[in-house]
Amino acid sequence: MQRLTDALDFQTQALVLRAERQRLIASNIANADTPGYVARDMDFASALREATGQASAAAVKTTRAGHIPVAGGARGEAQLLYTRPAQNNLDGNSVDMDRERAAFADNTVQYEATLRFINGTVRTMLDAMKSHNQA
Repeated sequence: MQRLTDALDFQTQALVLRAERQRLIASNIANADTPGYVARDMDFASALREATGQASAAAVKTTRAGHIPVAGGARGEAQLLYTRPAQNNLDGNSVDMDRERAAFADNTVQYEATLRFINGTVRTMLDAMKSHNQA
């Protein structure tokens, strides 16, 4: 039972992080014409490791020795990164619409896959709990 709970907890955390990443990408797209806007994204793998407790305290990095690491959940500001523009714009906006569209589509597919995995796991568990007479 613990293995099943661990698998569902992992997928639940992944789903929450995928939703947060989708929000970030949508915000970047919405601000594509905002002068000075700097696009944001997250390192999904490290955020998932932190959310599931697989990141060690030693793995927390700070930008300078005097900085204090920010403690927080997977959705905290500490995991947000600035994206590097492929080409500098005169207005200082770093949103690359091609990259954002591709990231949005990729994240959507990953979100759907996570939902399908959770659905399949729950369906399998329910099927296993049914008696032979109900089949």
